[in-house]
Amino acid sequence: MDWQQFLLSHWEVKLVSAVLIFAAYIDGKQLKVPNWITFPMVLSGLLYHSIAYGWTGACDSGNGIFWGLLCLLPLYAIGGMGAGDVKLMAGIGAWLGAVTTCYAFAVTVVVGALMAVIMILLSGRIQHHARQFVHIAYEIMVVRNPRALFATAKERKPTMYLLPYGIPICIGSIIYFVYAGLI
Repeated sequence: MDWQQFLLSHWEVKLVSAVLIFAAYIDGKQLKVPNWITFPMVLSGLLYHSIAYGWTGACDSGNGIFWGLLCLLPLYAIGGMGAGDVKLMAGIGAWLGAVTTCYAFAVTVVVGALMAVIMILLSGRIQHHARQFVHIAYEIMVVRNPRALFATAKERKPTMYLLPYGIPICIGSIIYFVYAGLI
């Protein structure tokens, strides 16, 4: 396979992968995925599919955005996730559609869980994090009010060991893209 054929085959996936790598780098350094990455990603995906495929493309891209948002929005609503991570998943949806986004998200969850466990083990504060996990799970089951949970999470955030979730989104998505033969 020559380079031109490689680059043009599934070029949208390669573009999304490049953006994910850049976003993961920024998130790792700043603990934030900025809007200047996510908004253009979402809008360009929607615009491209609208122009290239008309209303069908716009609807497919919109559906991908919806499912990308839906993947992480519940965690964001209770303060367990940053808005940039949610918009990054929406960007994947805008470019690659709902099915690919949902499969990529499933792998992202596994990668994120593994990264969290490794970070906790390396921190040497296993009991502290286990108690915090149980406490947060208890709050979610008892409080059930997203606004109250969000406020509590905001207060707790400075004392927590944070995982820049743009990194698991990047790694998990690219693992799925390779597995699915898209890269």
